[in-house]
Amino acid sequence: MDNYDVVIVGAGMVGLTLALALQNSGLNIVVIDKGSAPQSLGPEPELQVSALTLASINIIKNIEGWDGLDHSRVTPYTDMQVWDQDSFAQIDFSHKQGGHACLGYLLENQNLRLSLWRRAEQAANIRLLSEQAIKTLGFGQTECFITLENGSNLSTRLVVGADGPESMVKRQANFAQTFWDYDQHGIVATIKTDLPHQGVAQQVFTPYGPLAFLPLWQDNLCSIVWSQDTDKSDALMGLSKEQFEKSLTVAFDGRLGRCELVSPVKRYPLKMRYARQWLDERVVLVGDAAHTIHPLAGQGANLGLVDAAALAEQIISCHTKGKDFGMVRHLRPYERWRKTEAVKMIALMQGFKALFAGNVLPKKFIRGAGLAAMNRLGMTKQAMVKQMIGVDGELPKLAKFSKDKALP
Repeated sequence: MDNYDVVIVGAGMVGLTLALALQNSGLNIVVIDKGSAPQSLGPEPELQVSALTLASINIIKNIEGWDGLDHSRVTPYTDMQVWDQDSFAQIDFSHKQGGHACLGYLLENQNLRLSLWRRAEQAANIRLLSEQAIKTLGFGQTECFITLENGSNLSTRLVVGADGPESMVKRQANFAQTFWDYDQHGIVATIKTDLPHQGVAQQVFTPYGPLAFLPLWQDNLCSIVWSQDTDKSDALMGLSKEQFEKSLTVAFDGRLGRCELVSPVKRYPLKMRYARQWLDERVVLVGDAAHTIHPLAGQGANLGLVDAAALAEQIISCHTKGKDFGMVRHLRPYERWRKTEAVKMIALMQGFKALFAGNVLPKKFIRGAGLAAMNRLGMTKQAMVKQMIGVDGELPKLAKFSKDKALP
C-alpha cells in the first residue's frame, strides 16, 4: 500500500493549484484523475475560457505556474462595459480605477492546466496519476483508504475532493448540498468580429439572460458565453450558422460589427450547487466540488483557485505547528472562511440575475437609473473594481500583492 499525506482527487486547475501550493511543504502529495493528462494546445482556441482576477494571477505566479503558459494566448483586458439591451443603462469599468495595468487576464483553461501539470511533474513531492478511477474510498478516524480500479491501494491522512460539481468524493462523504436549476443554458463559442475588441470585456443583459464577449489574443477574436433561458437556448441551438450569427449580432447590439462563428457551438446547463458541509474527518472539498455559480460575472474559476490557496495555507499552518491537518477542528477555519465568500458570491449572482431578468418597463427603468447613478459615482466604481480584480476582502498569502513581485 502506498502512503501519502494528501490525496487530491481531480487534476483540473483547482486540484493542480492545490498540489503546487503544497510543493514546498514537506508533505507527500498524489493527484488522481480519471481523465487523461492535458495535451498541448491546438491552433484553434479552446472553448473553455476563464477570466482570471489579479488575485488568481498572483496565486499562479507564486506557485510557479505562470512561466509555463503559452503567453501568446494570454490576453489582458483593461476595461469592461456592461449594459442593458434596448435601454440607456450602462456602466463602464477601467483598470485605472483599480490602480493596476489591467483588470484581469483571459486564457484557455487548457493553457493553464497544461502549465500546472508540467510544473507538478517537476515537483519532488507530487505524484500525478492520470486515467486512474477510484473504485472504493473509505474514511477512518486516522486515515483514509483508497482502491483504484487497477487494483492499487493507497492510504492518506487527508482526501481532498477537487473533482468538480458531480464530485465522487462529495457523494462518498455523504455531504448534503443546496441545489437549484437556473433553467438556463450557457452557450459557448469562438467568434470573429468585424471590429477589434481592443482588450475590452463586454456584457449585455438581454431579457432572457446575459451575453458576454471575452477578448482573445487576436484583435478580432472573442469567446462568448451566452446564458439564455432553456427554451430560448433550444431555439438558438436549432438555427443554421448564418441565422445564429445574425441573432448573435443583433443581441449584442452590433457593438463589434458582424459576428462570424469560427468554432462549434456548445452549451451546458446552468445550476447552482452549494455543499452545506465542506469537510469531515479526513476529507475536505474545494472549488466546484463545493460550489458552482452562475457564469454572468465569470467568478467560478477564481473562487476555486482562492479555495485551493486558502486550504493549502491552513494545511501548512497545521503541519508546521505539529497539528493533525486531517481533523475537522483543524480544518474548520478554512471552511468558515471560504464558505462565507462562496455564499456572498452566490447571493450576488442571484441578485443580478433577478434584477436583469425580464423586459418589464418599471424594472428596466430601475436598472437604467441604478446603473447610470453607479456610473457617475467614482468611489462606488472604485470599490467594485477592487472586488472585480480580487484585491478586496480576506485573501490567502499566495493571492496577496507583494511589492517585490510585480504583476506581468
